[in-house]
Amino acid sequence: MRYASITNRLAHLGSGKWALHLKAREMTAKGIPVIELTIGEPDIQPDGALLDEANRAMRDGRTRYSNGRGEPRVLAALAHKYRERQPGITEENILCFPGTQTALFAVMLGLVEDDDAVLVCDPLYATYEGVIAATGASMVPVPLRPEHGFHLKAEDLEAMVSPECRVLLLNTPHNPTGATLTRDEVAAIGDVCVRHDLWIVCDEVYEQLIFEHDFASPFDLPELAERTIVVSSISKSHAAPGFRSGWAVGPEEFCSRLLAVSETMLFGGQPFIADMTAKALSEEFDTADRMRENYKRRADLIIDRLAVHDALRPMMPEAGMFLLIDVSATGLDGETFATRLLEEKKVAVMPGSSFGEQATEFVRLSLTVADDVLADAVDRIAAFSDGLGKFAGDRKWAS
Repeated sequence: MRYASITNRLAHLGSGKWALHLKAREMTAKGIPVIELTIGEPDIQPDGALLDEANRAMRDGRTRYSNGRGEPRVLAALAHKYRERQPGITEENILCFPGTQTALFAVMLGLVEDDDAVLVCDPLYATYEGVIAATGASMVPVPLRPEHGFHLKAEDLEAMVSPECRVLLLNTPHNPTGATLTRDEVAAIGDVCVRHDLWIVCDEVYEQLIFEHDFASPFDLPELAERTIVVSSISKSHAAPGFRSGWAVGPEEFCSRLLAVSETMLFGGQPFIADMTAKALSEEFDTADRMRENYKRRADLIIDRLAVHDALRPMMPEAGMFLLIDVSATGLDGETFATRLLEEKKVAVMPGSSFGEQATEFVRLSLTVADDVLADAVDRIAAFSDGLGKFAGDRKWAS
């Protein structure tokens, strides 16, 4: 039997990147206690008022078909949110999707196809490669360098642009590094995109989880707004990943063109989730503040506990819910380190190879477990590293 070429393009880009996470879940199911530091799933519940709103809406009959663009209340709430950043935004600049992932998939379908190329920062979120490959376009990795704190440099972007490039897929704050671009950095990157007539697709799902710096986006700069499409959701900001409520915001013409794509895929989301999302966006909740405080404290905990272990080099994130550790001085790459750590110490972390070529010597830790559990995990990681013998090599960059 015949299959479409998309099945070949995505054959090795699905759950395979999460193989170690899935193995840890299998071990747990067999009764083997594992400390799981793999995925970015908030460890607190959505605010009770949001759950009450979803429940109320369901009981009030908000379970019927929606429309392709989004429910009026949530569109109005999103227009208000983004109008504060870019005057003139209306409901015509917005499309609602079940989560950032679906929004990103649809946006890419609307921008690129065979023979096109998409520039992506490396390290990168694990699903980006598949989203791009699904369209038929090719991915062009742009290296993010540890010595620059994993901040994208305009000159590095410029060096990778080719005539086939149509889009820069930007993620700030960044997963997996936590790097958060400054306004000046965004402007310099935007200059490159203007010169080469590139779209900018900006994944801003960690916008509200920045520890100290101000948030900056190409969408906020008038000279870049007409080439920028933002994708985001309430998954991280409101600790609601299971509700799958996201959106895309961009130029009116783009949204009008993409609407048919969205309607072909989904033809609307769930009205009761839209009501909950509208409430989340329209009122003040402390969920993101609590998570931000927790994640910053836990990142500090890791840095402090590993300070005396020279073979482990943690990178302090500037935002988000993850922390990278360079394990190259142990003599192991990230994949081997993570695999043996799970087998020998029952701690599950993500190998950096799941996030691109630039992260192969790293492992990624999630900050979404209780402090005492995280401290136990870090001590096990340190013990595993110490058991490998004296570390090899000198520090390649300052932490």
